[in-house]
This record gives sequence, C-alpha cells and structure tokens, in this order.
Amino acid sequence: MPEITVLLAAPRGFCAGVDRAIQIVEKALEKYGAPVYVRHEIVHNKYVVENLKDLGAVFVEELDEIPNDGQPVIFSAHGVPKRVPENAKARDMFYIDATCPLVSKVHKEAERHYAQGNQVVLIGHNGHPEVEGTMGQLPKGAVLLVETVDDVDGLNVADENKISFCTQTTLSVDDTKEIVEALQKRFPNIISPHREDICYATTNRQAAVKEIAEKCDALMVIGAPNSSNSNRLVEVGLVYGCDKSCLVQRADDVDWDWLESVKTLGLTAGASAPEVLVVEVIDKIRERYDVNVEEVTITKENVVFNIPRVLRDKKERL
Repeated sequence: MPEITVLLAAPRGFCAGVDRAIQIVEKALEKYGAPVYVRHEIVHNKYVVENLKDLGAVFVEELDEIPNDGQPVIFSAHGVPKRVPENAKARDMFYIDATCPLVSKVHKEAERHYAQGNQVVLIGHNGHPEVEGTMGQLPKGAVLLVETVDDVDGLNVADENKISFCTQTTLSVDDTKEIVEALQKRFPNIISPHREDICYATTNRQAAVKEIAEKCDALMVIGAPNSSNSNRLVEVGLVYGCDKSCLVQRADDVDWDWLESVKTLGLTAGASAPEVLVVEVIDKIRERYDVNVEEVTITKENVVFNIPRVLRDKKERL
C-alpha cells in the first residue's frame, strides 16, 4: 500500500456564524415542530442542507413559496435584503434571522456611512447572497459593487471626498487588499471600516492554507461549489505554492487518478463544511493508502455567537 502524508490545516471547517445558523434551524424544529421554512440554503453545504431536510426543514428561495401556516421562517446566515423581513411582516409571518453577526456588522456599517451622506462601495462577488443582502440594506444605486482592481477605475461617484467602502466577509484576503489599495489610491479620503470586514474564520482558514501550501504536492478543500470561502481556499493554495489544488464536496467526489503520485496532501475544509466530511475523506484515503496525518495549527478559535432569545426562552414566541 503506498504511503501518503496528510497535512491537516487548522483552523478548518465550521465557523461560529455557520454553527449558530444550523443550531437556529435545529432548535426551531425542536421547539415548533416541522415544517420550519428556510429562505435560501442556511449555509452553502449540501450535506448540511440534506440533514436539515431530513429533520423537517423546507428550503425555499422566496417567501411567496411559503404558505401562511404560522410556522417559523428562517433567513440564512448570508443575510437578506431589507425587503425580505418587510415582506414577512406584511404577511404576519413569524421569522427568525440567522444572519451571521459579522455580516450584520457590515450591514450596519453600510447604513451608517449612507446616513452620513457617503457613497458606499462594496467589494464582493456579484450574485452572491451575502452581497445581495448587503446591497439590499440601502436604496437602489446607493451601493456600488467592485469585484476587481479594474472595476475601481470605472467607478463614477458624485463626490470623491464623500465615499466609504465595506467588503463581503468571505473574500480572499490578498485580493481584497489589492482592491482596497486601488480604492485608496484613487480616492485618498475614502473611509475604511473601523475593523476588517473579512471575518476571522475566513482569514484564519486562508492563513492555515498558506502555512501548508508549499509543503504539499496537492491540496484538497472540502466544500460546496457555491461556497465563496471554500473557493477562495483553493485559490490561496494555488497562489501560495501548491499548483495542484481542488475542491471536493465529500469522499465520493475524490478523483483517485488526481491523487496518483502525491506523497503529501494538504487537506482543509471551508467554513460551511462539517468535520464529519473531513473524517470521511481521510477514512476513504486510508482504504487506498498508508496514511500519516499531521495537523498543522496556526491558531485556536474560541468565538461563539448566541442563538436568538426566542429559541432560548421557554415562551412560544416573542
């Protein structure tokens, strides 16, 4: 049996915001029974979503797919435009917001800058639900989206001295830094966030990949194709010295031909991928290789976010 060393990056997998969002769905099902409706995937991971479906969660894309049956409606961790809770209130729906507190921080930031009369620039990926949620906090046209350094040149603002920026929380730290530098060069008076918008979990998981990338013949990131933070981990691996980096959803997706001749494999998981999928992949590799697992830890995480009080209280609802 050929030998392989697996360098297991840490931190990896679930972040506090994802863990909180999943708990919210589980607790709502415990308290109110099925069905519990969830607008959009609660987090971008098929395994997680399918498990919650088995428990009685019903996933929809818009509120008009939900009957007026009084059951809870949960908004995903990515955040939603303001029109969504407004529509829910108009229909007298009982809703629970599972938006990650770090995403909510960006929402409040954008609202504050807008209230101060600033043009808001958002660095992010067009079409991502988090970006749609952040842009949807403000009137149409109040937020200008920038995806690349080249987009900065095309920005058209009314007053170059009244401009601020914020970012999606799951971006590449390095790519975002380049865009921020381009913004600051073009708009020297642009207002930055008080604290970094890219969340601690995204930053830590990218840093862990940077630590192992040059030591690996290949890097495998466990995560969903629509997971922004997981895709960024693949990109970081490629940039930081591992020319062979790929994304897999779970063990059955591993391409064994791709692993041929690999002596050292880097392994990590995006912030919406549970540890059970990491164990599953390692167990599958053990069926074909003599595996030596070495965990490479760059920092310990101890962040915890409370679930909403309505799910902690014994009362039926607020």
